[in-house]
Amino acid sequence: MTRDNKPIAKYGDPVRGSQSGQPIMVLFDLLSRRWAMGILWNLADSPRTFRDLQHRCGSASPSVLNTRLKELRSVGLIENTAAGYALTATGRELFAHLEPLGDWAMEWVPKLRPE
Repeated sequence: MTRDNKPIAKYGDPVRGSQSGQPIMVLFDLLSRRWAMGILWNLADSPRTFRDLQHRCGSASPSVLNTRLKELRSVGLIENTAAGYALTATGRELFAHLEPLGDWAMEWVPKLRPE
């Protein structure tokens, strides 16, 4: 069984890179799963249908996309609305913290030297 098929960790559960299961490590474990960040990023500006998300996450298989959507719903970051999948208030709050990190990364990457 791959890491991506594991149940979502809870506070105190060991996760990859942390036996203590600290909340930040539980969050990083969830966000590091294939397409989790892509889904959050694609829902940041508006709700999206499954088909639209599948198009935007071109290389994601339908089963992986469906699994990730279920996981993100189970932890309250996204919800299924009449307009499609959307970030919840908690999901929007998380994205508000992630967006500056994305901006920082855009400045950081060009500074990396090729080895």
